[in-house]
Amino acid sequence: MRVTVDQDKCVSSGQCVLNAADVFDQRDDDGVVVLLDDSPGHEQAEAVRKAAAACPAHAIHIEE
Repeated sequence: MRVTVDQDKCVSSGQCVLNAADVFDQRDDDGVVVLLDDSPGHEQAEAVRKAAAACPAHAIHIEE
């Protein structure tokens, strides 16, 4: 799995962090998504998929 984020699309909702805190974080100043791990392991895959589905801005992209 390969994950990318589009920080320009991010609306700082925090759904990514709520669903996959080991993979995503938010910048302190504006809440924009920060990708911590662009190749999460199998154990994180479901959480990352949930984070992408929950993102209201569709700013998370996954390549399986």
